[in-house]
Amino acid sequence: MTRLENQASAAHARFVQRVRRRYATESALLPPGLPGKAAIASLASSLETEGHEPGHVLRITRQLILERLATLDCEEGSTVEDVTASMTALAECSLDRAFALSYAALSAQYGTPLSPSGTPAQLLVVGMGKLGARELNVSSDIDLIYVYDQDGETTGDSVGRGRISNQEFFAKMVRGIYALIGDSTDYGFVFRVDLALRPNGNSGPAAVSLSALEEYLHVQGREWERFAWLKSRVVAPAAAVGSAFALQLRAVVVPFVFRRYLDYNVFDSLRVLHRQIRDHAAKRSAGRPERSNDVKLSRGGIREIEFTVQLLQVVRGGQFPDLRTRPTTSALGRLVRAGLMPPTSATALAEAYVFLRKVEHRIQYLDDQQTHVLPTNEEDLCWIALTLGLRDSSELLRELDRHREVVAQEFDSLLGGSEPACKGCTGKHSPNAMDLESVLPSLAGGFQSRIKDWQSHPRVLALKDESRYRLLRLIVRTGQWIAEGRTTEDAAVRLADWMEPLLRRESYLAMLLERPQVHERLLRMLGAARWPARYLLKHPGVIDELADSRTLDDRFDALLFEADLERRRSALQISGEDDDESLLNLLRRAHHAEIFRTLTRDIEGRLTVEQVADDLSALAQSVLSVTTRWCWMRLKNRHVETPNFGIIAYGKLGGKELGYGSDLDIVFVYDDTDDRAAEVYSALVRKLINWLTVKTGEGDLYEIDTALRPNGNSGLLVTSFDAYSNYQQQRGSNTAWTWEHQAITRARCVFGSAALAQRFESVRHAVICSPRDVPSLRAEIHHMRDRVRQAHTVQPDFFDVKHSPGGMVDIEFAVQFLVLSYGRIHASLLDNVGNIALLQRAQAAGLLPGSMGSDAAQSYRELRHIQHTARLNESPTTIVSTALPAEQAAGLALWAHVFGT
Repeated sequence: MTRLENQASAAHARFVQRVRRRYATESALLPPGLPGKAAIASLASSLETEGHEPGHVLRITRQLILERLATLDCEEGSTVEDVTASMTALAECSLDRAFALSYAALSAQYGTPLSPSGTPAQLLVVGMGKLGARELNVSSDIDLIYVYDQDGETTGDSVGRGRISNQEFFAKMVRGIYALIGDSTDYGFVFRVDLALRPNGNSGPAAVSLSALEEYLHVQGREWERFAWLKSRVVAPAAAVGSAFALQLRAVVVPFVFRRYLDYNVFDSLRVLHRQIRDHAAKRSAGRPERSNDVKLSRGGIREIEFTVQLLQVVRGGQFPDLRTRPTTSALGRLVRAGLMPPTSATALAEAYVFLRKVEHRIQYLDDQQTHVLPTNEEDLCWIALTLGLRDSSELLRELDRHREVVAQEFDSLLGGSEPACKGCTGKHSPNAMDLESVLPSLAGGFQSRIKDWQSHPRVLALKDESRYRLLRLIVRTGQWIAEGRTTEDAAVRLADWMEPLLRRESYLAMLLERPQVHERLLRMLGAARWPARYLLKHPGVIDELADSRTLDDRFDALLFEADLERRRSALQISGEDDDESLLNLLRRAHHAEIFRTLTRDIEGRLTVEQVADDLSALAQSVLSVTTRWCWMRLKNRHVETPNFGIIAYGKLGGKELGYGSDLDIVFVYDDTDDRAAEVYSALVRKLINWLTVKTGEGDLYEIDTALRPNGNSGLLVTSFDAYSNYQQQRGSNTAWTWEHQAITRARCVFGSAALAQRFESVRHAVICSPRDVPSLRAEIHHMRDRVRQAHTVQPDFFDVKHSPGGMVDIEFAVQFLVLSYGRIHASLLDNVGNIALLQRAQAAGLLPGSMGSDAAQSYRELRHIQHTARLNESPTTIVSTALPAEQAAGLALWAHVFGT
């Protein structure tokens, strides 16, 4: 055992032994410590000074870097990130040098490649896979794609001879770079180079123009190529990283990888790709059992961690820009923050990833072979164990098994478990295996009739075979659930109504098939009410929220919502995609998702009507806050960093009684003495209203009503706070009407500084506490109620829960009268706590006899519930007059007591 303990050093690795024997002198040229780009460049320069040829310099540099990394990793505990960062730096430096050497040699012979406009054409070296993600292992190949900007031809030599096309020139450059990097010589190689990921694979051109790449991705790009391009990054020449051409390339790649809508089509593609990889690994190990223990490709290996992470990135990256990161461990953390993976799962996968990568590196240190298979030699296994701080090979294998089982379970959970093996399986389904004609007999009633209409429907007939197969499987599953009593026929028919206009968005079919729990919850929502069906038709992407079980248990959290939006905006800003349209759509997607989460909790009975209103009101306030901040940031003529600006909410938002689809009654004020203030804040408000109301491809946010501003629709869109205060407090000749004071009883500041919010509360209290002629106030409010009633007539023998005598409006007007009449005497009535609480406070203050306040409060609560349910069902809020005798009587009693009629 003592001998093995002595082997717990890099010297056990045969590759390290060879390097130390051959390059004992040259190793002193490498600066101490972890090799970064500066150390690599210094070593290369020293080797050149020693007289080595460029190709030899690159190869010797590579071997000395690997020997150093083996030492730091095995003996000094360097992290996986340290090792992969150094390997990535080595690849980038090597490619940059090879690029420069190849370009210089070819341009001397053929001249400079030019674009049609006469400017030099550019070539980019794009690193894919682990190189793109800066995760290069110690004996990895590098996957490269070469892209040039424009076709044209070279200038030729000094007399114009030897001109060739840009494509030929760059193809020769690719070969020249390969000779310097990939060829094996007596000095070894620098990196094994793989160009198979380029368009059309090994049959495609060595270098492709940007326009040809864009057309290929648009027309022929396959699902697995999206995973490949996910980690793509310009790695050489160094001067081109971050260039305008590199940004043009990214603008082509991002829409290909990350789709605008949720994209579950990739699940099947990834299953097929994974099955092919496993089949290939099985064939390699057939008759060679020692090859079955592959830390990369075997079940629970590195590849399954990468697939798990990349699948979620590709599916959701279109909506969550901050998921567009390349490193695996970084992506895991972002998936947690986006709520797409439990923290425990991410932690377990990250720990497994680090452990497996460490084992992989030690396997490769042994002989510098591109292998991921555990050695069968006991001494090698023990050496790997000891360098990992484990006792022996048995503990190593136990740790491997533990991590790989966790990975396999997470992977199988995401992809619905492993599928039975099928020989010659291509992942495609036979269109003849099932058709609508054969499915109809298994259905019944209205659902059968609805599906029968699809036999000749153009959208159904136009579906691809695979999508038609998915649709039929969904129909069969839905029919089975009806028969089992798990869903209703009405829900199934509404599902068909919802799916029909969306059939061209095939990813929704894929998602429902991939996520049975989403399918079942969707049916439950559609069966519960009509309004959810219409909302889902307008915003189909939100159904993915049904996949998260936490949706039902949580409540809206304003801080998390706003932080998430800011994180997504920052991700767009980093990638240069934070234009107005992108931000408008980001706001809308986030808003629609939150509306749907609240709707789901509501339908499932997890929230009361009051809680629904609270959450919808808090959401509206957050949307106003974020949108105002973003509009201000993008306002060209802003004169301060933070706006001295406030938004006063009235009506349903002011009283925290917002419903689905409610508009926002708001007033804009500013508290700024700058001469430019009026002009600047007017521009802000115009921009803000446009951002809130304009319809994009993702819909709109809210309808805005500003009629409650001073002087109504004839007044200024935004006013100074002093002018607003004077108007409300009857100072001067231009003052508020009584109905405006009724409105301010349920107003609140929803955006602005704490000082501004406090000033508004002071004005509101002053208005409520102003001395009033109570009989005149009673008469004015009674008159206003009569006008409202005349505008909303109700048929005899019917009761409208909102507008009939004894209904919600009567109760609201009574509360407003009580607040304006007695707020100056009873401070408990000053707070904007809602009608129900104010009725109970009025009763406690002795303003209402007996249980009149609590009876009216309970009536109001019940009427709100009925109104809420009716709106969800898109049914009238008018019922027979005898249906709610107690509730109406409570409202009438309150009205009679307060107004005497």
